[in-house]
Amino acid sequence: MSDKTHVDLIAAIDPDDIGYNPTSNPSFSDLIEARLSRRKIFGLGLGTAGAALLQACGGGSNDTPAPAPAPAPAPAPAPAPSPAPMKLNFNAVAKSMDDVVTVPPGYTASVLYRLGDPIAAGVAAYLNDGTDDPASYDRRAGDHHDGMTFFGADASGKWSKTAAERGLLTMNHEAITPLFLHPAGQTVVSGVRTVAAEVQREFFLHGVSVIEVNESGNAWSYKQDSSFNRRVHTLTEMAFGGPAAKTDYLKTKYSTDGSKTRGTLNNCANGSTPWGTYLTCEENWAGYFRRTAATDDAERSAKELATFKRYGVGGSTTSGGGAGRELWATVTPDTADNIYGRWNTEALGASALDDYRNGVNTYGWVVEIDPFAPASTPKKRTALGRFGHEGACLGPVVVGKPLVWYMGDDSRNEYIYKFVSTQAWDAADIGGGMAAGDKYMDDGKLYVAKFNADGTGTWLELSMGMNGITAGNAAYAFTDQADVLVNVRLAADAAGATKMDRPEWASVNPKTGEVYLTLTNTNASSRPIDKTDAANPRFYNDPKGAALTAQKGNPNGHIVRFADAGGNPAATTFNWDVYLFGARATAAADINLSGLVADNDFSSPDGLWFSEASPGLLWLQTDDGAYTDVTNCMLLAALPGKLGDGAAKTITNVDGATTRQQATFVGKAPGAEGLRRFLVGPKDCEVTGIAESGDGRALFVNIQHPGEDTAAAAIGDPSKFNSHWPQGGTARPRSATVVITKDDGGLIGL
Repeated sequence: MSDKTHVDLIAAIDPDDIGYNPTSNPSFSDLIEARLSRRKIFGLGLGTAGAALLQACGGGSNDTPAPAPAPAPAPAPAPAPSPAPMKLNFNAVAKSMDDVVTVPPGYTASVLYRLGDPIAAGVAAYLNDGTDDPASYDRRAGDHHDGMTFFGADASGKWSKTAAERGLLTMNHEAITPLFLHPAGQTVVSGVRTVAAEVQREFFLHGVSVIEVNESGNAWSYKQDSSFNRRVHTLTEMAFGGPAAKTDYLKTKYSTDGSKTRGTLNNCANGSTPWGTYLTCEENWAGYFRRTAATDDAERSAKELATFKRYGVGGSTTSGGGAGRELWATVTPDTADNIYGRWNTEALGASALDDYRNGVNTYGWVVEIDPFAPASTPKKRTALGRFGHEGACLGPVVVGKPLVWYMGDDSRNEYIYKFVSTQAWDAADIGGGMAAGDKYMDDGKLYVAKFNADGTGTWLELSMGMNGITAGNAAYAFTDQADVLVNVRLAADAAGATKMDRPEWASVNPKTGEVYLTLTNTNASSRPIDKTDAANPRFYNDPKGAALTAQKGNPNGHIVRFADAGGNPAATTFNWDVYLFGARATAAADINLSGLVADNDFSSPDGLWFSEASPGLLWLQTDDGAYTDVTNCMLLAALPGKLGDGAAKTITNVDGATTRQQATFVGKAPGAEGLRRFLVGPKDCEVTGIAESGDGRALFVNIQHPGEDTAAAAIGDPSKFNSHWPQGGTARPRSATVVITKDDGGLIGL
């Protein structure tokens, strides 16, 4: 690198692809001998093996005693006619590598909200050449649009789940593509960011947008001067709630009592609450912090060093390495309130009150935002644990029952969690804002999943003194519950949770209450052929491109589904199977286990969301690098069945001369009627983030980082960028939200 170089500092390796789990916690294959032999589980066929799965539909769990036999029922009246089954009512979109958004005939996809679009009166239109005033970016759309929720608004401006023509679209801005943001990429001199204005842009471009959107004649637009419009970013003040708030773990120079921090970062998937607030989830936050191990290690305790290693703080998995992903801590001089220095998480002062050694502990949380109260302070809910939060999926909401959120930790060999509130749901709290969050999200139990090879599983409670989480734990000596929540990955290790392949989005089928969760992919080093298991059953090679580049492991990913015993979200046992496997349609039968065809084959499932207006309709989004020799990323519509609707199956995995038999549970093949490609995005994009209007007649979808694989050599010549979507011509590409409507005004997909 020359003394003065313009560089794109986006990581060459996706941080999601890196695992920091060194434990020997069992994979499913390791559990077979301990639980039941393969012959005992699978040799008896579906009739026996499937029975375990069907327990999820009621009874049979160890949470509730079996009821006494009921008396014979009286003759039932004749059943009412069954409603007509749902049907996908569109022609499948073909795979494509064009630089456009393609939807089926009869649908229109319109660009609604792009990187840099102004959201306040008096802010100029975005120039898209890197010269826009950095100070204006706190009133512009952020970059890398991701998870989002549509909050319907009635005429008085209050939340209404059924509102169809007006609402607050609230969305995450996960990260940035620096090449497109500044006149010629980031300015770096000898490893130091020398243009503070560039960093200021980047601070504002992360975070969350809240914008008012309105429909007029089947066309949607956002209201630039709405009083609801708001940006939440890396400099926004946030409070802490829950057991870790106001503890030593969260104390910094900025907040000497540990009650608050600044900002949210790397916001990926999302969630919501039944009282009408938004949950944004902090995922790959660790790589943004500076920590030089050679000098800082001597200042740290053994416990601190263990947490840094487990969370990847100060690692070399991003282009900045220990200097931080975007080198934000390198800017000098610093400001009086340390907006640059706060990204240095080294021990520099006499105590934590003098520096930001605990800065990393203030990130990695689920953050609650009230979109209907623009002046309210967001709050990080520590009871839900600190890890690489992909999302926070709200489970079934029943008056008098606790609330539950399901969460994935998006990294290879990480875990699946759920949080169950102590307080039972009271519908009087609808519209209760942040006070309702204090009631339901600051007190409860956090669990991690252990999957068994027989199709059952256990939720392990992550509480001090339970499941190996003790002061005497040899790997990490826990001090208190705040320690457990700040270092929840270590707690889950101690409890013996099951390693999974990049757990990402979760969504609950409103018809069945079953939870679907995407496992995007893995590689051979993370899960070699001898470490496949029942719920991660494939090891194979998926050759890519004309050169037939090897892609070994499970490069196409899959989707698991599970149901808490007896339909009770507070249950501590569950049942599971594998709903769907990503694969090329041309792959062998032991790879293409779901029988995908040209109209529905896909790779790397990521976003996942069930429609509320059309219960039972599932939307599936991809974030793929394995299948991009054939198609850009996509959105598919699905009509899934039920847990246990398939069969027990033994597949053959192959790695060179090595073969291995692996038993698993495979859901019923969807066929063309049950799974169909609905949208294909532009070049280099991820299709992510999805929401709908209250009546299901408008679908909002995010297109993230089009053109992101553009080579640094293209700096200064936008005509050479890989993508020019959505403006076309030679314009710089922009992440954007599109709104999809049916030309006849009908329900989307049906």
